[in-house]
Amino acid sequence: MAPHLTWKLDPFAATALTVSLTWYAVGLCRMRQRGGLQHVPALEIASFVIGWIVLAIALLSPLATLSEWLFSVHMTQHELLMLVAAPLIAIGRPLTPMLFALPQRWRRATHVAAGTGAVTFLTAPVIVFAAHAAALWVWHLPPLYEAAVLSEGVHIFQHICFTATAALFWWSLIRGRYGRLGYGAALLYIFGTAVHSGGLGALLALSPVPWYPLYIDRAAGLADPLADQQIGGMIMWVPSGIVMMLFALALFAAWLGEAERRRRKGWSQ
Repeated sequence: MAPHLTWKLDPFAATALTVSLTWYAVGLCRMRQRGGLQHVPALEIASFVIGWIVLAIALLSPLATLSEWLFSVHMTQHELLMLVAAPLIAIGRPLTPMLFALPQRWRRATHVAAGTGAVTFLTAPVIVFAAHAAALWVWHLPPLYEAAVLSEGVHIFQHICFTATAALFWWSLIRGRYGRLGYGAALLYIFGTAVHSGGLGALLALSPVPWYPLYIDRAAGLADPLADQQIGGMIMWVPSGIVMMLFALALFAAWLGEAERRRRKGWSQ
């Protein structure tokens, strides 16, 4: 049976996307009313909106429908979540406007909770790096990967694991780098992620046999199952590595800029 390339009817994803965008918009409106919108740069607003659009495309478009039939398309969907939407949302820093949409006592409680040792530990770069790596490798084990394709509930949980750990990972590098995480350390974490994710992609691309029996059946008539898996592995290996390299170069440039700024500041003093 061939897939129908229609927009995917996913009530959970559609509801989550609608609620998040509405919540964000309400927060921005309240910040504008209180004269605080100038503290949200246009770049951050644009970054969040584009990230949100990428999430909608990955989760609701025909891409999501075809991902249930072709491994390479499923891999493309996951890379959009982890390497495009997640860093864009981290750059957009949506939590600030979203907090303004909450009652004042809730915002105060959130600020208090964010400063606790447990939250600081769980959002530390080494922890989110390990969590993202674990999510990536564990969910690509054949039994779990196929369970996600067969069960909508498991699939939703898989996407939450991928997107949440990736967003925390990118936030820890992009937003949490000052103080506890320097630019040099950020480069090491990106390099480590590129190595282990690229390694997984290489294993998939160079494997002489398909890993996922489910896709052998579903890809029949659409593509050669082994070639489909190899293309999926190449997507994780090569384009993902390029994205990681671009982020690493951007951080390296920022590192040099920060060093120059501190040098000039030292001279001026």
